[in-house]
Amino acid sequence: MCGIAGFVDFNGHLKEEAERALKAMTDVISHRGPDAQGQYVDNFAALGHRRLSIIDLEGGAQPMANETGRYIIVFNGEIYNFLNIRKELESKGYTFQTRSDTEVILKSYMEWGKGAIERLCGMFAFAIWDRDERALFLARDRIGKKPLYVFEAKGRIAFSSEIKSILTLGVERALDIEAADCYFSFGYIPSPWTIFKGIRKIPPAHYMLKTPERSQEKRYWDISFEPREMAVEEALDEGLFPVLKCAVRERLISDVPLGAFLSGGIDSPLVVALMKEFTEDRILTNTIGFSTDEFNEAQVARKIARHLATDHREFTVTPQVKDLLPKIAWHFDEPLADSSAVPTYYVCAMARENVTVAISGDGGDEGFGGYTFRYIPHLWESRLRSILPTAFRGPLFSLVARLYPRSARLPRPLHLKTIFENLSVSDSRAFYKDLVWLPDDIRDRVYSPNFQSELAGFTPFEVVHPLYEQVKGLDPVTRAQYCDMHLYLPEDVLVKVDRMSMAVALEVRAPLLDHRVLEFAATLPLSLKISGKRGKILLREAVTRFLPKELMDRPKQGFSIPEAKWLREDLREFVESALSKRDSILRELFNEKEIKHIWEKHVSGRENHSVFFWAYMMFSLWEDNFLRGTPDGR
Repeated sequence: MCGIAGFVDFNGHLKEEAERALKAMTDVISHRGPDAQGQYVDNFAALGHRRLSIIDLEGGAQPMANETGRYIIVFNGEIYNFLNIRKELESKGYTFQTRSDTEVILKSYMEWGKGAIERLCGMFAFAIWDRDERALFLARDRIGKKPLYVFEAKGRIAFSSEIKSILTLGVERALDIEAADCYFSFGYIPSPWTIFKGIRKIPPAHYMLKTPERSQEKRYWDISFEPREMAVEEALDEGLFPVLKCAVRERLISDVPLGAFLSGGIDSPLVVALMKEFTEDRILTNTIGFSTDEFNEAQVARKIARHLATDHREFTVTPQVKDLLPKIAWHFDEPLADSSAVPTYYVCAMARENVTVAISGDGGDEGFGGYTFRYIPHLWESRLRSILPTAFRGPLFSLVARLYPRSARLPRPLHLKTIFENLSVSDSRAFYKDLVWLPDDIRDRVYSPNFQSELAGFTPFEVVHPLYEQVKGLDPVTRAQYCDMHLYLPEDVLVKVDRMSMAVALEVRAPLLDHRVLEFAATLPLSLKISGKRGKILLREAVTRFLPKELMDRPKQGFSIPEAKWLREDLREFVESALSKRDSILRELFNEKEIKHIWEKHVSGRENHSVFFWAYMMFSLWEDNFLRGTPDGR
């Protein structure tokens, strides 16, 4: 796991100036690779690397060139099937100077060109410079575990694992208005946008080929949902276990200490149980708990660890959230409003005290139907919409929704406003309403007239609707999964895990996000994903092969934190500081009077707007770092 950065100027550059600029780019992402650094610079290209050594500690230095020096690569990630690819290349006459997966990627590209990426199984972002053809090839893994950002201007292209690296080149820091709208609606910014106008993400499962004459960008993979009926035993023994065991086994390759995260849920216990099949040593597991019992599932994880006989490490944390949040904001580069970044940082930091690589259970919810708080209501609402005439349903439920109060003081069974709103619209619009954190009625009130004018009618629905309609004809849960795999998973969950793990130089591997596992999961019928009020039906059945059913038959707490309480107490000064800054962009984006009115309702407990104000606070902290800070964001 590493950090990459670089640029190509097709008009040519001075090597000494390029070396200085490249060093600044790689220095600012040194946290991603504290073990080593390297540079390659010629008259057109500059490629830099920061290394966290995992495989072939002595021989895997980067940038790496082939024997003739024509091809040079910088690579971030891990290729889990590199040994198989290496054998195939050796049969074709290729020789290897190292034991690294980096050299396998390089020579795969030499043999198969851009088709090489379809053979790679793993998480990756890499750049290959073809010195003879003056061509830059950039690629990102299928799911989007590893980040890759680009900036293009006047015959020059820059790339990096993190935006702050590109900012060292003096790129203008102009706000992208549509990205800001997406952020306050979703809590994250979807590809290809970033918060900075002109800097963009290469989306997951895409490559880019750039030469002086042309630029090509293309998707090379997508998840294809083709559900078919199958019994539980068939799904487990002929489907899930063969591919998941392979994914787990491949992720145990490491020349440094390796362990696993362990929660009280389903996904990570299943992964740890399968790890036991491939190692004779006791597996080192890590769990964190918060000092308040309300947000602590460490006791359940402890029982699971005991049953699986792991070498278990448990850490109880009293979050120093006021001190941590500015640091988190710096690592993200652009606003991210996922409050679970706080416990994610802590669990990564605690694990790094014992291991360099951690296996996680990420991916179970998106692949196997775990988000029951969204998926189940969406399913039942869709069924109800299908039997009610549109001419009757739309006007009736729209009126009821307008009249029904939005209040945190209502008992949970009476939180019906969103349901009434959803029943008045289409499936895709209802899914969008469930996905966004900023309801349409509040969005219209809090956005300033100037912000709305600049958006020129754009809404984040334009991001969701095409994805939802792309899998038209499938059941509502599957369509929701498809959207989550293209939005929430890569743009929130994986960004959070990458930045918080790289902040402490920890590599995180996720077998459930292996593309072969996800491709199998895409064949599951709805009955093996959702049943009654329960989700992840197949994974629940799988884990009972290894753990007592009574131990697993409980709701997962996950990385929940008391964000509403924190915002009213510990973090209140952060929010109120953001509300009072006279020179903040937030003043231009929002109606100050409405924001303060909503804040008063939140502080009083009459309404819960914790999600919105967490987003507001994190935007303000991002602004402090990257619009008021130094070129590297500090």
